[in-house]
Amino acid sequence: MVQIIGTDSGEREDDSLGTNPFDDDKMHEECGIFGILGTTDAAAFTALGLHALQHRGQEAAGIVAFDGKHFNSDRRLGLVGDKFTRPDVIERLQGESAIGHVRYSTAGGTVVRNTQPLFADLTGGGIALAHNGNLTNANQLRRKLVEEGAIFQSTSDSENIVHLVARSREPRIVGRIADALRQVEGAYSLICLTNKKLIGIRDPLGVRPLVLGKLDGAYMLASESCALDIIGAEFVRDIRAGEMIVITPGGIESFEPFPKTQQRFCIFEYVYFSRPDSVVETRSVYQVRKQIGAELAKEAPIDVDLVVPVPDSGVPGAIGYAEQSGVPFQLGIIRNHYVGRTFIEPSEQIRHLGVKLKHNANRALLKGKRVVLVDDSIVRGTTSVKIVDMIREAGASEVHMRIASPPTTDSCFYGVNTPQKEKLLAARMDVAAMCKHIGANSLAFVSIDGLYRAVGEAQRNGDCPQYCDACFTGTYPIPRVDFEGGEDDGQLSLLTEVS
Repeated sequence: MVQIIGTDSGEREDDSLGTNPFDDDKMHEECGIFGILGTTDAAAFTALGLHALQHRGQEAAGIVAFDGKHFNSDRRLGLVGDKFTRPDVIERLQGESAIGHVRYSTAGGTVVRNTQPLFADLTGGGIALAHNGNLTNANQLRRKLVEEGAIFQSTSDSENIVHLVARSREPRIVGRIADALRQVEGAYSLICLTNKKLIGIRDPLGVRPLVLGKLDGAYMLASESCALDIIGAEFVRDIRAGEMIVITPGGIESFEPFPKTQQRFCIFEYVYFSRPDSVVETRSVYQVRKQIGAELAKEAPIDVDLVVPVPDSGVPGAIGYAEQSGVPFQLGIIRNHYVGRTFIEPSEQIRHLGVKLKHNANRALLKGKRVVLVDDSIVRGTTSVKIVDMIREAGASEVHMRIASPPTTDSCFYGVNTPQKEKLLAARMDVAAMCKHIGANSLAFVSIDGLYRAVGEAQRNGDCPQYCDACFTGTYPIPRVDFEGGEDDGQLSLLTEVS
């Protein structure tokens, strides 16, 4: 059975906790996952791992630990550092195994009951589940399960997996999980905790990341290697696309329950989602981002005085651009890291300040200079407009923009919170019109082949791309069952226009 030993009261069905009106105009990855087996400090290590993965989800966090008899669960709205650093919280999560989750919702609202890990009592014992990704046939599955008598406790697409596992006729839990996942479509990296096992699985295309680590005889699974670094663990390897890895006190087993197919890892993990100090699919995220900037400098050079990053995500690309072009790199924009959630419901006057609450121009540096701004992406374009205005107001004589990804023309359905296609600036305008809209002297994006070169490919294979790049090309590698039928995807738009 599960003991729920701590939750925040006051469930909310809105997205205000997950949305800051001064957030950058970015797409948001919706969750990070972590699990460990074989240490008396399992919950504490899990909290630290989640802290390192906080960039992947800031709405809510949860930990489930197993003490040999009971599953103890603590799920809370808010940040890991605010909710899971008190000793009394960790002390109540006893056990030598634990899994955790940080969330930025795509499917389902911001409420405690949607916070993961999810838990269920099954024949043979309990199971807790943490999911990174998005199921594209979740609505179809849910309708069928409800018609057959299933009672859902959340609006999360991940709960479908729990119900499918519970209904499987396979005799062993590993077989039941595999049986359930053969019925779903979409992207997923999963960590499951049972009475005896820690189980990690990636979908057959390997869209979302998952890595294996080791520390003093304990094994762990995490979305990114930075979660291993924070606890001093050794990075062992990436979990392969379509692989199920089963960890017990006796060791590790690997299974391949799905037919082999070409991997389609999300290329946007390199552009923005992953932390720059992570190593993802054998590549340093920081080095890839620098190389994207270098490719951009080759493709779109400009005669300017300064290369200025839009912090923080534009910094590696700007360094690469500056090194390739020979133009000095300067911090022409200073970021305030302490805006946080001060203004949950700001007045119109405060809203009007816009990006100035988070970014401020370094006027003494910019006055009279020709500047090229380097950012990782443009989604709606609202932040780009304000950044360009701010640099001009600071006295720059020219303001050019270079974007370290191709134009974002299509929505993501695989675990990324994006607006509807018609709200994407690049879906409505060509580059010239976008340049005029944001008020820049010039605008250029790295090409899709330039992006592929930055990640080590000679070029993109047009017939069968090496990565999932649907947000740039509209080439979707996984059927979008719920969406192709015109159904509401249930995603929360975190990119609502802010005046």
